[in-house]
Amino acid sequence: MRQTDGSAGDANYGAIGASYTAYRRPEPFIETMILDALGEAGSVLNVGAGAGSYEPANRNVTALEPSASMRAQRPASLSRAIDGVAEHLPFADNSFDAVMATFTVHQWADLSAGLSEMWRVSRGPVVILTCDPALVQAFWLNDYAPGVLAAEARRYPALSVLEQGLGGQLDVRNVPVPLHCQDGFNEAYYGRPEMFLDPNARLSCSAWSFVSPDLAAQYVQALEADLASGEWDRRLGHLRQQPSFAGSLVLAVAHP
Repeated sequence: MRQTDGSAGDANYGAIGASYTAYRRPEPFIETMILDALGEAGSVLNVGAGAGSYEPANRNVTALEPSASMRAQRPASLSRAIDGVAEHLPFADNSFDAVMATFTVHQWADLSAGLSEMWRVSRGPVVILTCDPALVQAFWLNDYAPGVLAAEARRYPALSVLEQGLGGQLDVRNVPVPLHCQDGFNEAYYGRPEMFLDPNARLSCSAWSFVSPDLAAQYVQALEADLASGEWDRRLGHLRQQPSFAGSLVLAVAHP
């Protein structure tokens, strides 16, 4: 379905996307893993490109993004994004050396069609940054905001579904999240819990939009109370110094 600003899927980026460029900046470590997965590809299609995070600067990138508000946030240094959806890519077969998609497959109305389209237009690898739904609720935030992580786990497709949709063997690489990760998805704040008290940080994680404002406020109040009392640090304070976190984030790569 299309939202008011053209967003395709279950989240309205016209309402929640305004802070993405400030809070969802590309993390260099993750960026390096994506570049490695793209290999020598000279031409790359970025499906569900958003504001352009993780688009390789040294490749010929074509970006496709249905949300007008997200397209408007793309920096001038990047190519202008085409208005379109994954399920109907407006390109001929084998048009690109590689196709990528980051934090977007869980938004697609028809995942099977979108994956098939990515495979159709690529001569080389299909690279997808996503989360393993089987691991999403193992994150400590589930103790405070179970509805948020339940929404995340429900929306992300199982890795077996991705493998089936891409028609072959999938190389799944776990992506460790650095302590000071610049890309503000939920697990990026594993050692910086105070970030969840920032409404714009929460707004930049679409799963928070799937719980009511009243319930979200209850979640935040519970975390704030444990931070103030020292309870969070008593149980989890070691995470503030832990260099990286192995959570649900994965890079799934399919080769022709």
